[in-house]
Amino acid sequence: MKRSEINAAIGRAAAAFAKSGWSLPPNPKWDVTDFGPGRFEQIGLVLVNLAEEPEYCEKVMFSMQNQVTPMHTHRVKKEDIICRTGSLALEVWRDHPHRCNKGDPVVLKRNGIEFAAESGRPFTIAAGERVTIVPGVYHAFWGHDTDCVVGEVSTANDDANDNFFVDPEIGRFPGIEDDEPVTVRLIREF
Repeated sequence: MKRSEINAAIGRAAAAFAKSGWSLPPNPKWDVTDFGPGRFEQIGLVLVNLAEEPEYCEKVMFSMQNQVTPMHTHRVKKEDIICRTGSLALEVWRDHPHRCNKGDPVVLKRNGIEFAAESGRPFTIAAGERVTIVPGVYHAFWGHDTDCVVGEVSTANDDANDNFFVDPEIGRFPGIEDDEPVTVRLIREF
């Protein structure tokens, strides 16, 4: 990913956070990823780690309209994905998509109440709503009808070792090509 893309993405996300009333902490811990394919506007995400404790983590994220965070799961992390602005589309699978069928039920919690989603059939949540994703459930998400501010509250976070993507070409931390000066160092650069 080019540094110029990273700098622009941080600027756009910061503007979206400010517009929606999110005040970031001093010295925010930024992360920007295109997950490796080099098509940030289609596949990517901007994240800010707000809390990183041994027991829990909190993030605020920015997803542009139709910008997909690709299908993945976690072995350890349980998370609530919270739509803060806009509407957020999610696609879930009860297991690896090659090991189950489209339409298979996936029991999740939406706003704290159990509901059955269908594997491979996207659904949306509105601003203020949350979906609880348990380990082993595969999930992807994107800003549905506009750019979207997304929250995440989870058990301990290990982005380096607890992200398992369906597509083997996808990676959590792509390389960076410095085509312009650094404006903000990313979490992985410390």
